[in-house]
Amino acid sequence: MHKMIISILATIAGFAGQINAQNVCSDYWAATDGLGRKVGQYPTKEQDKTVILFYWTWHNNIDQPGKEVKNIHEILRDYPEAIHDSNHPAWHEKRSRNDFYWDEPLFGYYMTTDTWVLRKHAELLADAGVDAVMFDCTNGHLTWDESTDSLMFAWDKAQKEGVKVPRIGFMLPFGPSEDSRISLRHLYEKIYSKHLYENLWFVWDGKPCIMAYPDNLTDSPTDRAIRDFFTFRPGQPDYVNGPNPNYSMQWGWLENYPQHGYNPDDKGQYELVTVGVAQNAAPETNGHCSAFNLPGAHSRSYTYRKGFDPRPDNYLYGANFEEQWDRAYELDPKAVFIDGWNEWIGGMWFEKDGWTGKPFSFVDMFDWDRSRDIEPVKSWGEKGDSYYMMLVDKVRRFKGTQTQETCSKPQSIGMGEWEAWDSVHPIYTTYRGNTLHRDARGKCDNHYINTTGRNDFTEARVARDDKYVYFLIETAEAITPSSDPNWMMLFLDIDRDKSTGWNGYDYVINYRQPKGNTAYIQKARLNKWLWQDAGTAKMKVHNNQMMLRIPRALLQQQDKTLNFEFKWSDNMQDEGNLMDFYVNGDVAPGARFNYVFSE
Repeated sequence: MHKMIISILATIAGFAGQINAQNVCSDYWAATDGLGRKVGQYPTKEQDKTVILFYWTWHNNIDQPGKEVKNIHEILRDYPEAIHDSNHPAWHEKRSRNDFYWDEPLFGYYMTTDTWVLRKHAELLADAGVDAVMFDCTNGHLTWDESTDSLMFAWDKAQKEGVKVPRIGFMLPFGPSEDSRISLRHLYEKIYSKHLYENLWFVWDGKPCIMAYPDNLTDSPTDRAIRDFFTFRPGQPDYVNGPNPNYSMQWGWLENYPQHGYNPDDKGQYELVTVGVAQNAAPETNGHCSAFNLPGAHSRSYTYRKGFDPRPDNYLYGANFEEQWDRAYELDPKAVFIDGWNEWIGGMWFEKDGWTGKPFSFVDMFDWDRSRDIEPVKSWGEKGDSYYMMLVDKVRRFKGTQTQETCSKPQSIGMGEWEAWDSVHPIYTTYRGNTLHRDARGKCDNHYINTTGRNDFTEARVARDDKYVYFLIETAEAITPSSDPNWMMLFLDIDRDKSTGWNGYDYVINYRQPKGNTAYIQKARLNKWLWQDAGTAKMKVHNNQMMLRIPRALLQQQDKTLNFEFKWSDNMQDEGNLMDFYVNGDVAPGARFNYVFSE
């Protein structure tokens, strides 16, 4: 009886997690990226659109102590002559094996066994509207089990805590090879036959989806079970020719513009279209797969229609990504396959290996322009999330967005009248459980520790009357003392204009440490992280709730219709760096996003 009760409670908890996941909806959130581009709202919601993203779990090999990460950008910045010499010491001395990073990810040179990073990925991809990820297992029969186990553990937990995590699948070698058969059998036996983390499986056409070739499966009982178990969508590797006529129901992963559509139905709608950030293709190989460091490679700044973006920082704008999305919108498929999230590394290859670059070839990535990761980049500063913000905007246009609930009527709320908030809408939700600490081995000699997670935001609300604007924030547990540094700060973009204030934020509350029940309001100076006193607000904290009462006059909003963005932050570390919102403490909403209150 006891076991039955536990089982029922576990089932209820699982359903509750799914319900919470639906309540956190990033469709309502606003964002303006470091280039001044706003993330759009597209109010027609499409229910049958699916977004699949290429994802790499191969960052899990630990090099020997004393080695350094090979970062191509840093090597060529410090030793520009090394571009002409594959034997230059900068490529080799004190460095890891033949794995080169095109640059450093925002979360460092992490392993894909680092559950802190995996949780960050889960939230970022959920907020971008990504429905599924395909793991790259196309090299031999490597399936990166340790990373997959860590990811499934972390994403299962995140799902139960309210994150609408992407579902998972695997892309195996590009052909019916022995490696493909080995991987199929292994994944089936290890995961699918045991129904391991079934809640995370990507299901297509009624069955778990796998991008693999079933052709050389035998008539053994196991192979028959595998053949019947999956929806097979074999990966088509060519960038130029589209679906192979010798195979039915293939899916592509990367193509040059204009991309082909895959598997049209009886009404002519395509099942899938690929969308790439860039393509390692060049005129020298007639657009087929080649080294990214060949002249004319189809980089981030390249378009088929206009050539290369002439701006000095052209890699930031995503002309290639934009053109590829234009084609996807034109073909209007049921699903898009996007390449990609976090590949980051590649090898240095030579003519003897079959590549034509001189004096070496970097095949899958090379530098800021000739690479195709969407995950934020550390060295790009506050423009490091430019491609993530593009992803959010393009997915929103593809799938449409829901419309936020209309705000409730004006009302006055006394300080400490917690029950009065029950009638205030909308409820601005955020994920709980994401203030976990980090203590994880990274690549080579790197080790990462982050203990900044403190107050775990869960929901916020806004009310107003003719004199005041009221804010409520709730946390998962009791709020820590106000003497803590960078404690429970509220940022306000009162005019929704990024060109005014610090990254658009015109006011901050609690950056100056509060005294008792008095919170200090400060206004941004010179559109920088410079704040001057503008007045005070009343503050009340009780257990896991805090409310603020801010005079509208101090915000220059007296007798005006309110339409502003706001963000909560706790325990910022790198003051004045907006990318800190991705890394430290907790923010609501996540990343660069803001909540919107509009009358």
